[in-house]
Amino acid sequence: MSAADEILDVVDENDQVVGVAPRGRVYAEGLRHRCVFIQARDADGRLFVHRRTPTKLVFPSLYDMFVGGVVGAGESYAQAALREAEEELGVSGLPEPRFLFKFLYEDGAGHGWWSAVYEVRCELPVNPQAEEVAWHAFLPEPEVVAHLADWEWVPDGLAAYERLRAHRAAEGCR
Repeated sequence: MSAADEILDVVDENDQVVGVAPRGRVYAEGLRHRCVFIQARDADGRLFVHRRTPTKLVFPSLYDMFVGGVVGAGESYAQAALREAEEELGVSGLPEPRFLFKFLYEDGAGHGWWSAVYEVRCELPVNPQAEEVAWHAFLPEPEVVAHLADWEWVPDGLAAYERLRAHRAAEGCR
């Protein structure tokens, strides 16, 4: 089965399931669906950053500071977060990613998806999927921040990262 044939839940503005459709149709028609974003850090606290392969259906060849992807039909956000993190990092036995928050991402062109943001510590040697990841490294966060202006990032990941930084700043103020 190709990625375009994967069945996804279609959701409304309140993240309630209103139907199912193949991923290819979801993307082509701009149907609202669910995604997960997992920020992976190594034992030293560095962020996993990667450049997507040119064959990706969405945002090919762009940089991302999250691993993740779509939530399959009938799958929970938490199940998708662990599955996607292990698949993209090429590991098994990760601890369960910790849920942080959820938001509705809208791209300004009438497309949107509910996005659940998680974090996970990955102390295992990574072996990212070659069909998903063209380049990767664990980078100190200040280096990631320095590249926000000069690398082309996936827009939804960048939006999630900006929200995550605001979320962490708000947590620090409590």
